[in-house]
Amino acid sequence: MSVAIQISPNRSFFIRDPQSTTTGRNLLQYSIPLMLELGFEKFTFRKLAEKMGASEITVYRYFENKHKLLLYLLGWYWEWVKYSIMFNTQNIEDSGEKLRIAIRTVVEDRRRNRLVDYMDEEKLFQLVIEESEKAYHTKFVDQENKEGFFLTLKSLKTEISGIILEVKPGFRFASSLASTILEMSASLRFFALHLPSMADVTDPEKIDDQIGDYLETLVFSALSG
Repeated sequence: MSVAIQISPNRSFFIRDPQSTTTGRNLLQYSIPLMLELGFEKFTFRKLAEKMGASEITVYRYFENKHKLLLYLLGWYWEWVKYSIMFNTQNIEDSGEKLRIAIRTVVEDRRRNRLVDYMDEEKLFQLVIEESEKAYHTKFVDQENKEGFFLTLKSLKTEISGIILEVKPGFRFASSLASTILEMSASLRFFALHLPSMADVTDPEKIDDQIGDYLETLVFSALSG
């Protein structure tokens, strides 16, 4: 699927929007694989600048620190998944089928948008699996939440919880269940890849299907109660 969309993460994340210049788009393109390669802790703007063939100060013209760069990338990803769910479920009238599609869209790791060549969504998905908790499991999460840093994540949750309520109107745990889908999709894949005894993934080649099957079972069991 290739969709021409404009994704604009929270302006508080950046000093200058990296999507607005060639240098900024290069910054995004290089930052994702480098953060995956090094891990968030060892990733630095100096190393990113070296990969880009630019000066370190160039990177600082766009982002104040690597935490805000990570938030920008995750915000971009969350918005992209929301658009993907909306696109994949359009014209689907059966609410149960819409929910199944939404779950599979969250789980699916092959979602490349060829119209945005500077963002590799598949590698960005890997970054979400490996590093997303470091964006909000911090001492500053409450203040950042007040400043709207997680509005895109909340918007994605709202999109999914809205579909849940179509399946079962009045269900009082819709937000919790939507959050569970998002959180467990990432954590189960992390376990399957790194701590395999923590997840029932018997075939790594079918990881999407097996995690999707589990989440569907969990979600529809909760809604049938």
